[in-house]
Amino acid sequence: MSPARGRARGGTSSAGRTRGGGPALTRRETLRLFGLGAAVAAASGCSLIGGTPVPELMASTAPLPKPFAVPLPLPQVARPYKTDAYADYYELKQRVADVEILPGLRTQVWGYDGQFPGPTIRARSGRKTIVRVANGLAAPTVTHLHGGHTPPQSDGYPTDLVQPGAHRDYEFPLEQRAATLWYHDHRMDYTGPQVWRGLAGFFLVGDEEEAALPLPSGERDVPLMICDRSFAEDGTMPYPGREQGPGAREMFMGGVLGDVILVNGAPWPQLRVDRARYRLRLLNGSNARTYELALSPGGTLVRIGSDGGLLAAPRPVRQVRLAPGERVDVVADFSAYRVGDQVELRNLAGEGPQARVMRFAVDRDARDDSAIPARLSRIEPLDPAKATATRDFEFSSGSMHGGTGWLINGRPFDVKHVEARPKLGDTEIWRVTSDVAHPVHLHLAHFQVLSVNGERPEGPPEWKDTVELREAQTVEIITRFTGYRGRYVMHCHNLEHEDMAMMANFDVI
Repeated sequence: MSPARGRARGGTSSAGRTRGGGPALTRRETLRLFGLGAAVAAASGCSLIGGTPVPELMASTAPLPKPFAVPLPLPQVARPYKTDAYADYYELKQRVADVEILPGLRTQVWGYDGQFPGPTIRARSGRKTIVRVANGLAAPTVTHLHGGHTPPQSDGYPTDLVQPGAHRDYEFPLEQRAATLWYHDHRMDYTGPQVWRGLAGFFLVGDEEEAALPLPSGERDVPLMICDRSFAEDGTMPYPGREQGPGAREMFMGGVLGDVILVNGAPWPQLRVDRARYRLRLLNGSNARTYELALSPGGTLVRIGSDGGLLAAPRPVRQVRLAPGERVDVVADFSAYRVGDQVELRNLAGEGPQARVMRFAVDRDARDDSAIPARLSRIEPLDPAKATATRDFEFSSGSMHGGTGWLINGRPFDVKHVEARPKLGDTEIWRVTSDVAHPVHLHLAHFQVLSVNGERPEGPPEWKDTVELREAQTVEIITRFTGYRGRYVMHCHNLEHEDMAMMANFDVI
């Protein structure tokens, strides 16, 4: 193998776009205004590793609710308003709503159809889905289908703004495998606060291969959006944003952590289950928190899917790690417990209340015709010998005009700068390195992990769209660019890092 090495620099992919509906400041100008120096961060109490900010907990002033006191809500399944030979058509309206999250308090959310999470869209592979998003909020929005193999005009580029009172039709051809996807706001510089307020929902893609398997289905196929939030005494969800300009306050520029764990928008909920197998679609919808999920008392979770769909074969595990943006599908077999048992899903990476997620109450015997087959799917391993380029991407904090920002290859995000120009149909290896932890998300192209700190991962390859870079780590991924030419982004899915410059353009040519 003799791939071309190096970083693609220079070029123009867009010009004259405004940012967040305001003046067209460059990223460098905006971050210069921030004045995010290490001394300022230290003075404000920001946690640091080697001078680099890390996520900080924002404590609630509302009393924390009792765990397992509310039932698990299941997001409403959206219904198409029209179906024809061409596509299925949906409409979602982003609007403010007052909902009860903490018992006895009202919380204002920004939700698709006023719901948090938004309605779940269930679609079919190869069947075009068109989603009209109408903006009934007082701020611009952008909607991104996370994990979608999507043409650039519908991918949710961060400056493709839908202004208040306007709408946009997003076309998703769904020429991709069955998978647990999700949609969320992707507005330039304001993704963190707008997702925090509730702009996220499930988008589940099915196909014939998956439908032929005897996996748990129907009421035993349960999507679980796990996220953390903090609450003020009046029930509001404050976000520590800057009074002027985008991004989080200095203390929280490493990431915002909440102290209340929500599942499908409910605090530490409970789900009553049969003594049977359940498919749990686990999504980390947090801004910055990573989870280590395990059953208590101890039990086995069987991994059957990842970001990009089914694995080649099931993998029994004792725990599942999820960085922000990642998804894992697991099967939990509650027939291993007795009626009356209570089984917790715990977060081994948390402490105190943040170590608890939800509870399953085993309360009835029931027939179970499901099974976990030894073979789930066929996954083609991408061949490194066929890579036409190897590119390096360094994710780090760095100095800009005397301040500190989040950079890729030493640069803050600039809509006019293109970091890589892969050719349509080519396979490339991208090597990403970190200072502190950065969950790296690639738009358009699913990838496979080749190595972590030089070591190959165990087991056969799986398809991913988000990979966790832990502190001081190097991960090599391999991907093939198919389907569409155009401009896309890669970025850190710690939403505070993303909002504060850690994003880069790539242009498929």
